[in-house]
This record gives sequence, C-alpha cells and structure tokens, in this order.
Amino acid sequence: MSTEVDSRHIALTILSEEEVMFRDAVAAFAEEEVRPRVHAMDQAAKLDPDLIPRFFELGLMGIEVPEDLGGAGGSLLMVTLAVEAISRVDASASIMVDVQNTLANYPILRYGTDDQRSRYLPRLTSDTVGAYALSEPGSGSDAFGMASRATKKGDTWILDGRKMWITNGAEAGIYVVFANANPSAGYKGITAFIVERNFPGFSVGKKEDKLGIRASSTTELILDGCEVPEENLLGTQGQGYKIAIETLNEGRIGIGAQMIGVSRGALDAAIAYVQERKQFGKSVAEFQAVQFQIAQAATELEAARLMVYNASRLKDGGHGFTAEAAMAKLFSSQVAERVTSLCVELFGGYGYTKEYPVEKFYRDAKIGTIYEGTSNMQLQTIAKLLLK
Repeated sequence: MSTEVDSRHIALTILSEEEVMFRDAVAAFAEEEVRPRVHAMDQAAKLDPDLIPRFFELGLMGIEVPEDLGGAGGSLLMVTLAVEAISRVDASASIMVDVQNTLANYPILRYGTDDQRSRYLPRLTSDTVGAYALSEPGSGSDAFGMASRATKKGDTWILDGRKMWITNGAEAGIYVVFANANPSAGYKGITAFIVERNFPGFSVGKKEDKLGIRASSTTELILDGCEVPEENLLGTQGQGYKIAIETLNEGRIGIGAQMIGVSRGALDAAIAYVQERKQFGKSVAEFQAVQFQIAQAATELEAARLMVYNASRLKDGGHGFTAEAAMAKLFSSQVAERVTSLCVELFGGYGYTKEYPVEKFYRDAKIGTIYEGTSNMQLQTIAKLLLK
C-alpha cells in the first residue's frame, strides 16, 4: 500500500480554533435551549416547534451550503461536531439537523442545476425543513427494489407510490424523492426528484409511534398522481441510484456523530451518578469493577469518535470515504448500544425509570443499527470494498 493511501487513514483529530468555537457554541445552545424541553418532547413524541426556527437562526440547517446560497460555507466535520453536540442532549433534535444537512441539502448542492440550487437551498437554509424519501413498505435494505413509479406526461412527471420511515416527514416542506422511471431497467431506472409539499397528489400519511428518537417525526409519504415539473428532476433520468448511494455515504457519518453524542450523554450522566450514589459505605465510583467498566466504555467511545471524525476529514479532503463511513457508522452504533446499556445498569433500578436520563439514551441508541443502512448492510459494504 502506498504512502499516499496510508496517510488517508491518519485521523486529523486536532480541531481548529474555529471548529472548537463552533462546537462549543452548539453545545451551549443544546444545554440552554434543548435540554429543558427534552422530557416534554419525548412524552409528546414531537419536537417543540419553537426549536426549529432557532436551528435556522444559528445556521445549523445549512452548514455545508455556500454563503452565497444562504449557508455557512462550512465542512462535513462541522456538521459532525454539531450533531454530536446536540445528541449529547437529545438525539431527536440532532437528527433534524443531520438529515437537513446530509440528506436534503447535499444532493441538491451536489446534483442540482444552478436554478434548483438558487430556488431551494436559500429556503432550506433559512426557514424550510427538508427530508429524504427512499425507503418503501416493501424495500428497506433492498432500497432499489422500490415500487414507486415516475411517468412522463408532457413537461410533467407523475409520481405514484408510497414512501416509509421518512425522517422529518411531518415538518418538511421540500423532499428529495426517488421513483423508478424505467422499471424494465431495474435500479438503472431510478430517478430523483425535488418535491414540494404543496404539489398536487402529494400528502403526508401516518406518523410512526416509535421506541426511541420519539420527538423526531417518522412518517409515510403518499404519491397519488403527484405532479412534479420537469425542471424538478434532480440530476438526470436514471441517475437516482448514484445520487442515493452518494448521499447515504455522507449521511452515515452523520449517524455516527449522533451515536457518539448519545453515548457521551449517557456516560456523562453515569459518571456523575456513580460518584454521588453511596453503597456499602462508599460511593459506587470507588469500586474497581465500576471504574473498569467506565474506563472500557470511554475507550470504545473515543475510538468511535476518531473513526467518525476521520471519515469526515476524508470527505472534506476530497478522498474516497465510503468504507470509512460504513465502518464509523457500524462501530459507533455498536458502541452506543453497549455504552447506554451499561449506563442503565450503573444507575441500578433508577436507570430503568424515566426520572433519570439514561433510559432515554438507551432507547435512542437502538436506531443507530437500523436506519441509513442496517449494521449488516454496513458489513456488506465494507467487505465488498475490501475484497474487490
């Protein structure tokens, strides 16, 4: 292996002064404005609507978008830092920011025409939530076995089908939607479209009642003769497969950031608790078994963080990052399950109640092994790249 390739795998973990200031500002926002709302949002299974305008005001909804299109002109690492910081407080709030940046803004920025970028990105960075619609009732991991169809009629595309598991579905006004315009060509017929909520034939269906990230909306989308103007075709006809895969590669880094944030939030709570909790005449933190478990959890969390940051740096540097993104997503979600489970145990019976925060971190962690590609799909991606 060449020195050039080897150097790509060295994580540049030292953050710049600008990155540190940005991370700390987001963390302060999460503590001051998100944390007081967490319990109520989880109970209501809905984000506080007052939070969403604040995401836009702080520039969190267009971090990678150039300044001339209303964004912050930042990097994927900055997205990673923001998602991690918010996830330490609430994974539901963080996933809105993550999806906006990695799944809604990115494909339009990367594949949109000048007209599409100028029409949609200023809205997505200022006041309109975005969503990404790939999965369907019968196509999850096999996302490209989709049944949704796109038929051209004059200068309009007609979309028919149903989309499922759409994060931000209830709040979004702009959707990146995939449908097959040439079913006989298989996945090569899949095409991407920019769909607005008010387009004829488009509607938001059932909202799911979930185990974790409850305040984040996960909905069905119904395409019943949905009319999409020709100018809203994203990329070229049949390019949807490529657009979807590239977008998910970036999105997996965002999920990795979410999972390390969830792990850190749970571990912070557990570390504070074991130093206060007394058993057998001394704090629980004085028992070596507890110390070792916390040390192991912190070590795994740090390894996951380095993997997530490294994948972000690779993408920002213009290097290939598909395997590293899959590894980061896989490992960080595994670590999140282990760490949050341990933290529930360290709280004892209290950890199993909603009076303390760790049970929510535990519930929120599970989704990391499922969405934006299950763990088995990450393993398949990694193995395929290693063995080709």
